Amino acid sequence: MDTRERLIESARELLWERGYVGTSPKAVQQRSGAGQGSMYHHFRGKPDLALAAITRTADDLRGRAEAELSAPGSPIQRITTYLRREREALRGCPVGRLTQDPDVMADPTLRAPIEETFAWLRKRLTDVLAEAQRQGELDGELDLADTAAAFVAVLQGGYVLARAAGDAGAYTQAVDGVLGLLSGHVR
Repeated sequence: MDTRERLIESARELLWERGYVGTSPKAVQQRSGAGQGSMYHHFRGKPDLALAAITRTADDLRGRAEAELSAPGSPIQRITTYLRREREALRGCPVGRLTQDPDVMADPTLRAPIEETFAWLRKRLTDVLAEAQRQGELDGELDLADTAAAFVAVLQGGYVLARAAGDAGAYTQAVDGVLGLLSGHVR
């Protein structure tokens, strides 16, 4: 991994662990093993590095979700696989946790990849649900956009419940609950 990549990966980890304020340039340099000159050679400053890290994290989330949502299997199987994928529930979502960071949310440039990711995810889930309806897997009474938004909310809320309880089982319970609700619409 070259220096630029080490800086981005280190910033990603620190943003997930500590948030924006807790991710100092010095901490990134220490974790990456890069010097101050290297950091400022590749990035104009902390906001520029944070944007690269947030964008990479958001791209990663979309890539993993797309791989599961476009995999072989029925639409409901793919959604179930996506929702039940093993996650680090006690660490929280690396994208969702950034929404709790006032400095990130106050900066439209840093907030943009987060907004775009959640909008993309809601749309992608809506599309897979529509596919399930077209194939007769789901009844026609289910509001697809509302259901997709509920899936995203349950995932993010599941992380919060797990972190609050110190128990990943709370996350699993939330996912199982929403899948149970969905099963009432499966034909």
